Amino acid sequence: MKLYGIPNCGTVKKARDWLSQHDIEVEFCDFKKQGLNAETATNWLQQRDWSELINRKGLTWRKLTDEEKQRVNDAASALTLMMEKTSAIKRPLLEQDGQLLHVGFDATAYANIFNVKA
Repeated sequence: MKLYGIPNCGTVKKARDWLSQHDIEVEFCDFKKQGLNAETATNWLQQRDWSELINRKGLTWRKLTDEEKQRVNDAASALTLMMEKTSAIKRPLLEQDGQLLHVGFDATAYANIFNVKA
Protein backbone atom coordinates (compact mmCIF):
# COMPACT_ATOMS: atom_id res chain seq x y z
CA MET A 1 0.00 0.00 0.00
CA LYS A 2 1.26 3.46 -0.89
CA LEU A 3 0.41 6.95 0.25
CA TYR A 4 1.38 9.70 -2.19
CA GLY A 5 1.81 13.30 -1.16
CA ILE A 6 4.08 16.01 0.18
CA PRO A 7 5.30 15.65 3.78
CA ASN A 8 4.62 19.25 4.83
CA CYS A 9 1.01 19.21 3.56
CA GLY A 10 -1.43 19.44 6.48
CA THR A 11 -3.85 16.93 5.01
CA VAL A 12 -1.04 14.45 4.32
CA LYS A 13 0.13 14.88 7.92
CA LYS A 14 -3.39 14.08 9.17
CA ALA A 15 -3.52 10.94 7.02
CA ARG A 16 -0.07 9.78 8.13
CA ASP A 17 -0.94 10.43 11.79
CA TRP A 18 -4.20 8.49 11.43
CA LEU A 19 -2.42 5.56 9.80
CA SER A 20 0.26 5.58 12.50
CA GLN A 21 -2.33 5.70 15.30
CA HIS A 22 -3.98 2.63 13.80
CA ASP A 23 -0.67 0.79 13.31
CA ILE A 24 -1.13 0.69 9.55
CA GLU A 25 2.10 0.70 7.59
CA VAL A 26 2.19 2.25 4.15
CA GLU A 27 4.99 3.24 1.84
CA PHE A 28 5.11 7.03 1.65
CA CYS A 29 5.86 8.40 -1.81
CA ASP A 30 7.02 12.00 -1.65
CA PHE A 31 6.15 13.91 -4.85
CA LYS A 32 8.86 16.48 -4.11
CA LYS A 33 11.72 14.02 -3.65
CA GLN A 34 10.67 11.08 -5.81
CA GLY A 35 8.59 12.83 -8.41
CA LEU A 36 5.75 11.04 -10.17
CA ASN A 37 5.91 8.93 -13.28
CA ALA A 38 3.44 9.42 -16.10
CA GLU A 39 2.32 5.79 -15.92
CA THR A 40 1.09 6.20 -12.33
CA ALA A 41 -0.64 9.51 -13.05
CA THR A 42 -2.27 8.09 -16.19
CA ASN A 43 -3.49 5.10 -14.18
CA TRP A 44 -5.12 7.44 -11.65
CA LEU A 45 -6.75 9.44 -14.43
CA GLN A 46 -8.27 6.23 -15.79
CA GLN A 47 -9.83 5.56 -12.38
CA ARG A 48 -11.01 9.03 -11.40
CA ASP A 49 -12.18 12.13 -13.19
CA TRP A 50 -9.33 14.59 -13.72
CA SER A 51 -11.18 17.28 -11.74
CA GLU A 52 -11.04 15.08 -8.63
CA LEU A 53 -7.25 14.78 -8.88
CA ILE A 54 -6.41 18.47 -9.33
CA ASN A 55 -6.24 20.54 -6.15
CA ARG A 56 -7.96 23.77 -7.17
CA LYS A 57 -7.86 25.13 -3.62
CA GLY A 58 -4.10 24.95 -3.24
CA LEU A 59 -1.44 27.60 -3.66
CA THR A 60 -0.02 25.98 -6.81
CA TRP A 61 -3.36 26.26 -8.61
CA ARG A 62 -3.96 29.79 -7.37
CA LYS A 63 -0.56 30.86 -8.71
CA LEU A 64 -1.43 29.70 -12.23
CA THR A 65 -2.53 32.39 -14.66
CA ASP A 66 -6.16 32.40 -15.74
CA GLU A 67 -5.00 31.21 -19.15
CA GLU A 68 -3.11 28.26 -17.60
CA LYS A 69 -6.15 27.34 -15.51
CA GLN A 70 -8.43 27.41 -18.56
CA ARG A 71 -6.11 25.05 -20.42
CA VAL A 72 -6.67 22.36 -17.79
CA ASN A 73 -9.98 21.03 -19.07
CA ASP A 74 -9.57 17.30 -19.67
CA ALA A 75 -7.50 14.28 -18.61
CA ALA A 76 -4.68 15.01 -21.06
CA SER A 77 -4.21 18.60 -19.93
CA ALA A 78 -4.54 17.53 -16.28
CA LEU A 79 -1.80 14.95 -16.84
CA THR A 80 0.48 17.65 -18.24
CA LEU A 81 -0.13 19.84 -15.17
CA MET A 82 0.33 16.89 -12.79
CA MET A 83 3.69 16.05 -14.35
CA GLU A 84 4.92 19.66 -14.42
CA LYS A 85 3.64 20.66 -10.98
CA THR A 86 3.07 17.71 -8.67
CA SER A 87 1.95 20.18 -5.98
CA ALA A 88 -1.21 20.69 -8.06
CA ILE A 89 -2.31 17.13 -7.32
CA LYS A 90 -4.90 16.71 -4.61
CA ARG A 91 -3.38 14.80 -1.73
CA PRO A 92 -2.90 12.43 -0.18
CA LEU A 93 -3.63 9.62 -2.60
CA LEU A 94 -3.99 6.16 -1.13
CA GLU A 95 -3.20 3.35 -3.55
CA GLN A 96 -2.94 -0.41 -3.35
CA ASP A 97 -1.65 -2.53 -6.24
CA GLY A 98 -2.37 0.26 -8.71
CA GLN A 99 -5.92 0.73 -7.42
CA LEU A 100 -6.64 4.25 -6.20
CA LEU A 101 -8.51 3.74 -2.93
CA HIS A 102 -8.99 7.33 -1.80
CA VAL A 103 -8.15 10.90 -2.78
CA GLY A 104 -7.71 13.36 0.08
CA PHE A 105 -8.16 12.37 3.71
CA ASP A 106 -11.31 11.50 5.58
CA ALA A 107 -11.06 9.52 8.83
CA THR A 108 -14.38 7.74 8.26
CA ALA A 109 -13.40 6.71 4.73
CA TYR A 110 -10.03 5.44 5.94
CA ALA A 111 -11.73 3.53 8.76
CA ASN A 112 -13.97 1.84 6.19
CA ILE A 113 -11.04 1.07 3.87
CA PHE A 114 -9.02 -0.50 6.67
CA ASN A 115 -12.01 -1.94 8.53
CA VAL A 116 -11.18 -0.22 11.83
CA LYS A 117 -13.09 2.09 14.15
CA ALA A 118 -12.84 5.77 13.29
